[in-house]
Amino acid sequence: MATETLIPITDLFEAHLTVSDLDRAVAFYRDQLALPLAHIFPDRKVAFFWIGAPGKAMLGLWEAGTMPMSFSLHVAFQVALSDLHEAPSRLQRAGIEPRDLAGLPTEEPVVLAWMPAASVYFRDPDNNLLELITMLADPPRPDLGVLPWSDWVDRTPSTV
Repeated sequence: MATETLIPITDLFEAHLTVSDLDRAVAFYRDQLALPLAHIFPDRKVAFFWIGAPGKAMLGLWEAGTMPMSFSLHVAFQVALSDLHEAPSRLQRAGIEPRDLAGLPTEEPVVLAWMPAASVYFRDPDNNLLELITMLADPPRPDLGVLPWSDWVDRTPSTV
């Protein structure tokens, strides 16, 4: 039996993260990641940033109440492949540790071969996991798992 799509979803418009200090988080996302600030609602303790062109996608940061526990959320930002290759050194110059999927420091992107996509991970001041990701034009290779970019290039010569 074929299922009819209730409402065709075409893209993701927004994602939200919880932060412990809104001013510190705004400074990180605005000043270090250079996301354009869309609006801050001080009374609600929330800030919104544009991702790409205004009106295309947004990220909301919500200040949580004080509590003795925390949790980490994840957001991935799509970037150009050339920028992804420069991301580890740019992040390091900004005092941000680039990481691979296992959370280990890295100097190159990793490839999630089942997609395939190349990624670099890092953490914001609230320990949220942020990812820079680029989909690759190569065919999926799930048998390769997750591997460093240099290994991916050695095994898939068509990668630019």
